[in-house]
Amino acid sequence: MPARATDARRAAVLGKPIAHSLSPVLHRAAYAELGLTGWSYDRFEVDEAELPGFFEKLGPEWAGLSLTMPLKRAVIPLLDEISETAASVDAVNTVVFGADGRKRGDNTDIPGMVAALREHGIEEVESAAILGAGATASSALAALSRVCTGEVVAYVRSESRAAEMRQWGRRLDVDVRTADWSEAAEALRAPLVIATTPAGATDALAAAVPERPATLFDVLYEPWPTELAARWSMYGGAVVGGLDLLVHQAVLQVEQMTGHTLAPLDAMRRAGEQALAAR
Repeated sequence: MPARATDARRAAVLGKPIAHSLSPVLHRAAYAELGLTGWSYDRFEVDEAELPGFFEKLGPEWAGLSLTMPLKRAVIPLLDEISETAASVDAVNTVVFGADGRKRGDNTDIPGMVAALREHGIEEVESAAILGAGATASSALAALSRVCTGEVVAYVRSESRAAEMRQWGRRLDVDVRTADWSEAAEALRAPLVIATTPAGATDALAAAVPERPATLFDVLYEPWPTELAARWSMYGGAVVGGLDLLVHQAVLQVEQMTGHTLAPLDAMRRAGEQALAAR
């Protein structure tokens, strides 16, 4: 049942560090557009050790939580159930509190990635490349299991990371081949490139962007554009950015927490763009 405007409900994003999070901006914009004047959305800096105590203090006014690093796996033992999507990558970024008090975990990063790609016309690709092998890379693999029909090549910096990516590929039923980071320039010729690395990690690759690049999905949103994304756009390639992902996964969170079936995507995106411009 959709939330009523007069309901006094709470939600928040948890993580450490958390001061940089745009989630409050996006969720508050959604509440304003939906007329949910009784709703609030905050941020709290919480680490793994503090998470159980935080949960114990939550009252019935709480509707849900967004989770970022390092809590996406630490939260799982505290929940009553998790979705198949979250279980597929052992990562929960969304907790919804039911009227019966049950705590359900989900992962909106994966369908958020798929929705962001589809918004840019990417429904299916024959092959893809992933830059990096961290937590976001496993979500990228899960998203690619829905849009990529062939091989995914993951470019990584160590054999241990390569082994992890191959293991995720087997688990997610994705054909994964790994290559050393020294060969990462080859990734840029793929029909779809997903960059999951920290800020600055792909800057050196900008000079290797081919003359006719296809599609780059760079999960960063600050600083934006990255050097790789800027060069990609300059050469006429399609670019999906981190704000696209952030907005689409937040839309799904708002819908789950409030019960409204159509969260205001455009209003949330505008709020995110304005917040980033103000920084």
